[in-house]
Amino acid sequence: MGFRVLHLHLHGLFRSHDLELGRDADTGGQTLYVLDLVRSLAIRPEVERVDVVTRLIQDRRVSLDYARSRESIAPGARILRFPFGPKRYLRKELLWPHLEELADLLVHHLNQPGEMVDWIHAHYADAGLVGALVSRRLGIPLVFTGHSLGREKQRRLLAAGGDRQQIEQTYSISRRIEAEERSLAQADLVITSTRQEADDQYARYGHFDADCAEVVPPGVDASRFHPMGSSQERTDVQSMLGSFLRHPDRAPLLAISRAVRRKNIPALVEAFGRSRVLRQRHNLVLVLGCRDDPRQLERQQRDVIQQVFDLVDRYNLYGLVAYPKQHRREEIPAFYRWAAHHRGLFVNPALTEPFGLTLLEAAACGLPMVATDDGGPRDIQARCDNGLLVDVTDPSALQETLERAGAHDQQWLRWSENGVEAISRHFSWDAHVNRYLALMEQRLRSAGGSVAPRSESEGTIPARLLLLDLDSSLELPEGEALADLRERLCVDGFGDRHGLGILTGRSLQMARQRYRELHLPEPQVWISRAGSEIHVGSELQPDWQWQQRIEADWQRQLVVQALEDLRDHITLQDPQHQGPFKVSYLLQEPGPEILTLVRQRLRRDGIKAEPQLRCHWFLDVLPKGASRSEAIRFLALRWGLQLEQVLVMASQQGDAELMGGLPATVIPADHDPCLLRQRQQQRVFLSNRSSVAAVLDGLNHFRFVGQR
Repeated sequence: MGFRVLHLHLHGLFRSHDLELGRDADTGGQTLYVLDLVRSLAIRPEVERVDVVTRLIQDRRVSLDYARSRESIAPGARILRFPFGPKRYLRKELLWPHLEELADLLVHHLNQPGEMVDWIHAHYADAGLVGALVSRRLGIPLVFTGHSLGREKQRRLLAAGGDRQQIEQTYSISRRIEAEERSLAQADLVITSTRQEADDQYARYGHFDADCAEVVPPGVDASRFHPMGSSQERTDVQSMLGSFLRHPDRAPLLAISRAVRRKNIPALVEAFGRSRVLRQRHNLVLVLGCRDDPRQLERQQRDVIQQVFDLVDRYNLYGLVAYPKQHRREEIPAFYRWAAHHRGLFVNPALTEPFGLTLLEAAACGLPMVATDDGGPRDIQARCDNGLLVDVTDPSALQETLERAGAHDQQWLRWSENGVEAISRHFSWDAHVNRYLALMEQRLRSAGGSVAPRSESEGTIPARLLLLDLDSSLELPEGEALADLRERLCVDGFGDRHGLGILTGRSLQMARQRYRELHLPEPQVWISRAGSEIHVGSELQPDWQWQQRIEADWQRQLVVQALEDLRDHITLQDPQHQGPFKVSYLLQEPGPEILTLVRQRLRRDGIKAEPQLRCHWFLDVLPKGASRSEAIRFLALRWGLQLEQVLVMASQQGDAELMGGLPATVIPADHDPCLLRQRQQQRVFLSNRSSVAAVLDGLNHFRFVGQR
């Protein structure tokens, strides 16, 4: 049996043919890399099957291809599309509230016969978060490739004069950074394109472990990207650009990228417009994706293209700049070869460039480069010696470097030959896949599915599970509503078909003492101490498998020491509120900013633990992977229970974790106002009654037990 591999590529438009590269900010080089990698893996004898999980999209604005649940890429390779969130196409910054739903769907899929995989490879932060959740729940090794990182993007945008609040609003940068931290905390292996990416960019993350990182340079498809072009090919490119250029035989400065701010194309146009040398020696050719109707482009794309138009007008560059409206993906190699034929340069002025695939493609076609001195270009220049690097945030430096790079024919020829030779030696797909598979064999264990199913001796497994929060939904019960709930939970067959569970932040002993006062049926499961303990059955046996899972990296005393300098903000609660896997604090002043401070301390000291804030005043720090939500999912796996058959109550700050994914949720009328702002799924019922009465409304709404 060969390897079974699962790639997660969630955002953008992904299919096996005619990739819509450059359509928007989410359809860039990462999409092409994943598709090429999957195809290359599928033909290897060591690989039995390779799948790509992406989002199923039903939207008249995009192709029907993206609404197919399955699509073949090649023998042994397929695309699996899962519906999560709204049906329409969404940019990646809007996907965050819906990722828990995909994680639930994916766990269910992988638990089906024949669908388990040997490892998951997650691409970008959104897939990294889903991969971390699935990896933790099923024990499957996780490989993470960030492609571009939130901290680096934020740093560059701020350095370019961006407004911090606007950056947060546009890019959801804090959620992205947090997802990257969680991905790195769970990852068994981190694959980067360059050493600089690992040493300078990933190293800014508290959960990054350099020992888990490996540099695997990206590969180039030599069958498409090579220096041997035809005269007909050059004629075809010339015809696309002829209407723009007065002197089409001048050496072109060629840029191929998406029209997004990070790619920094307006800076290139401005450098060209300000330089008499560049205007006399070169043409500027900008291939910025397709624009059938500019009004249908995303706002960021429209803004960038309008900036280009304005700069062309300001510097009167008509006849010197080409920006074709349309091109096909298969025409890209011809652009590189055409530019090389005319002794041009490929220019990448991006503010951040962790990958640099277009630079490799250009080099393979014999086209030298002028590129940003950031990330991938550094490694490419070190191995290829095929051009110059420049600080693109310095307009004068960019202009001077472009002038210098095109000044000498002999230098151009040496760079061109160096690039072609180095790509063949260092950046072929064969070299990439050989290194990739070798790492998988060396670094990753086989997947086994870490959750053992519940045995028959542990009692009857319910078909449905109602989870009540002892600390909120049962805290102040009304007499009539409590009597009604007691009757509903005692209907015939409830013990066989429906299970009852209790969620609480208290210890099991304190929770049982309080629960006895309610005179409700005995629960089948207790999830206590904020999700750090699970007890099941009439004998209240602790679930040792859950304990073993969360205790792996847990160091309670180190948590206390790491947070010692926050004693002006938080105070340890009394011993009866502590637990072996829970450190509990009381806030001096309420405020969500305490979570940021606590996470900073924990990551500074390399502690894999997570803080949770509840009811504005109470802070718990738990082991990585421990929470009420994760305990519920662990239990569902143990019992073979579908998450759609789980009903939970959510009412307080901190209950947002219960509102994600597939379980149904009831919110009472007296809920904390912050809760609905964090709503993460569709199966949420908002009752117009409070406390226990809301529980009754939820049971009716979701038809959970026999109705009166």
